[in-house]
Amino acid sequence: MAKGNGAAARGSVVDDLAAADIPAVQPARRLQVAVLAREVHAARRRRMLSLEQLASLSGVSRSMISKVERGEAVPSTTVLAKLAEALGVTFAQLMSHPVEREVLVIEAARQPVITDPTSGLARRCLSPVLPGRGIDFLLNTLPPRGTAGLFGAHRRGVEEYVYLQRGTLEAAIGDKRHVLHTGDALYFQADANHSFTNIGEEECAYFLIIDSSRLHR
Repeated sequence: MAKGNGAAARGSVVDDLAAADIPAVQPARRLQVAVLAREVHAARRRRMLSLEQLASLSGVSRSMISKVERGEAVPSTTVLAKLAEALGVTFAQLMSHPVEREVLVIEAARQPVITDPTSGLARRCLSPVLPGRGIDFLLNTLPPRGTAGLFGAHRRGVEEYVYLQRGTLEAAIGDKRHVLHTGDALYFQADANHSFTNIGEEECAYFLIIDSSRLHR
């Protein structure tokens, strides 16, 4: 499941300044923003939620959700994660259309990329959206000293796997901190607050698998 915790977020509505206005987005990314807008809207309609109800579940303001659905704003990573958690979908399901084939090549140019305008975190989605699956496979890059932000606990049963391709990454899981160096790997049960920070002076890149398949059995 994509990162975020609707229940934990209900007490604090996310500020609209967490997203960038669409005119600032490069033209090449506008198609991805349009896909994101359609998928967020479709997921909300499938759950039969009003904007107000989704705002209450996710902790994201009604105006922000409306802007995202109209393609007028690029949500921050934490905003998008909270929406995915509240809608009961994976991060990948909000970033691309579902496919039915079991064998699928996703060319580099077709891999959805969302860049957090605040932190500089670039999140590339490597996994297709297949019916009945609960896997997010992502390649994240963080600028020097950048942070992905604090992600709330997922539902029990969600697991995460990290492989550090390059750089130095600090992973905070609950009240414990772990420092990873190039080539290191990390596994944790994601029902605790967690965050990832590039503590080095160079760009950091890490593969992330979020496995919520147990919730779909």
